Amino acid sequence: MSAADTTTPTKVPPPRQVPPAPPAATGRASGTKRSGGGAVPWALLAPCLLILAVVLGYPLVRLVTLSFQKFGQSQLWGFQPAESVGFDNFAKVLGDGEFWTVVVRTVVFAAACVVFTMVIGMLIALLLQRVSGWVKTLINIALVASWGMPIIVATTVFKWLFDSDYGIFNALLSKLPGVDMIGHNWFASGPEGLAVITLLVVWGAVPFVVITLSAGLTQVPKELEEAASLDGAGAWGVFRYVTLPILKPIVVMLTTLSVIWDMGVFPQVFVMRGGHPEAEFQLLTTYSYDRAFVVNDYAQGSAIALLTVLLLLGVIGVYMRQMLKIGEVE
Repeated sequence: MSAADTTTPTKVPPPRQVPPAPPAATGRASGTKRSGGGAVPWALLAPCLLILAVVLGYPLVRLVTLSFQKFGQSQLWGFQPAESVGFDNFAKVLGDGEFWTVVVRTVVFAAACVVFTMVIGMLIALLLQRVSGWVKTLINIALVASWGMPIIVATTVFKWLFDSDYGIFNALLSKLPGVDMIGHNWFASGPEGLAVITLLVVWGAVPFVVITLSAGLTQVPKELEEAASLDGAGAWGVFRYVTLPILKPIVVMLTTLSVIWDMGVFPQVFVMRGGHPEAEFQLLTTYSYDRAFVVNDYAQGSAIALLTVLLLLGVIGVYMRQMLKIGEVE
């Protein structure tokens, strides 16, 4: 007889089965967890939403209210009550040829600022990928320093650079053969003056674009660029078909932000022209300010500002549509 025959097999007890929880209790517990989890994000967002409602909500409501009223100095000092005039302020603004001239000038100015900012920012960001570490560090320090400079200080510097009597820019141009720019006043005409202000805006906006695009370029796989180069694509082909599609969400975001910021340019024009921009320097922001605080027609100034807000909301709508398309593709 073998050892296997003399060994008594051990009986394994069957596993215990845990009875399922009652349906009512399970539904109650899951419902409690779901409702509590949905309330947590709103509780965390509540302080931020409250601050936005106080800081932005009231001024926006007041802006809308003023745009539908007759509100001047008499109403401001309480000598007369504010009167509701419906859409009369908007009719006057939209029927004014000067307003449409300012709109076209603002759109052209913003478009020039955005194009130059994005092109120069992209070129510098691509350049930073091909220089040594210490050169990249020096350039980043210079970019952050220029980005952190207050707008008033930067505007004062540019006023000195382009001064007709002591400006260094005129002196440098005059050293070119056949060029005499000594005593040239850049602000004698609107186009030249706005070109100087465009340089100022671009100079202040490029650092943010460069830093953001440089961060995005670190996410571009080097293997894809090398594969495209091996397939015969040149530098432009690699950038167009590999780098740019990957950077598209960042480029769309930066372009939209640049449009919003450049459409709202105010201190650069206001300070550059000594607080009194001439008619050919007027943009939507300064035009609204002049109507409200120079002409003392606060209602029309509010109407112009509200139309500007609606124009910017259209830009934001285009941005959201592009981002949704990008999300669908991904």
